[in-house]
Amino acid sequence: MTEINVETRLCAVIGNPVGHSLSPAMHNAAYRAAGINAVYVAFQVTDVRACLAGMRALPGFRGMSVTIPHKVAVLEHLDEVDDLAVQVGCANTITNEDGRLRGSITDGTGTLRAFAEAGIPLSGKRILFLGGGGAVRAVAFAMATQAQAAAITILGRNPGKIEPLAEDLRKHASAPVATGRLVEDIAGAMADHDVIVQGTPMGMYPHNEGESPVPQGLWEPRHVAFDMVYRPLKPRFLHEAESAGCRTLPGLEMLVKQAELQMEIWFGVPAPAGVMRTALLGALGSPTA
Repeated sequence: MTEINVETRLCAVIGNPVGHSLSPAMHNAAYRAAGINAVYVAFQVTDVRACLAGMRALPGFRGMSVTIPHKVAVLEHLDEVDDLAVQVGCANTITNEDGRLRGSITDGTGTLRAFAEAGIPLSGKRILFLGGGGAVRAVAFAMATQAQAAAITILGRNPGKIEPLAEDLRKHASAPVATGRLVEDIAGAMADHDVIVQGTPMGMYPHNEGESPVPQGLWEPRHVAFDMVYRPLKPRFLHEAESAGCRTLPGLEMLVKQAELQMEIWFGVPAPAGVMRTALLGALGSPTA
């Protein structure tokens, strides 16, 4: 580890709770590999205003990752917010530029990078989202505005939750945006879409492990399956898609790529992706992962 001295820069993740975060493992491994004199820690935060005032007052506090429940609350305390973060309505990344705080979001753009590096094109594809939570919102906006998709559909159990998201997407997307009910409409939607993005908690350790929102028999080899769940590494959704001959992309890649982008924003150097992935896998190897 680089010797901590007066030149050491601080980065952190804030949330409540935050003890489960895997970000310190990824970022600290990356900083060591890249020879960056910085450390990354986790802070449990309840007072967002005071937290960001402290960041602003500390010139050496370079970057901050923001997780649940603070991604929306931080916006009103920032000096500048990138366009995509404004559209999504939240920020997961804060950069301190000499006391001026800039907010951005890397979840969606990190996912686009994961697809690109896996050699999976999104241009001209019909993309189906399952679920309508915050992670889906971030990825849907990135795909709707940057991926040149042919169509986007969002299925959820609660129409009142997904329809506002669809309305927001329609203001920015060039492709048509449709909605439907997850259980009732999944069969027809699977037959009509190419890329399936799983953004529900189904399959996630420890509550829904072994479950999938896609009934058996609906997968076709032409499908691409992306699951935002990364605990376990291969949930049932991905296992069944893979068994049907589909290309798959695990949620682990989204986690790594959004962290890569954060490091590149803060320090202006390419992130060592392999190092970050290895560190993440090591952290996930614990008995509770």
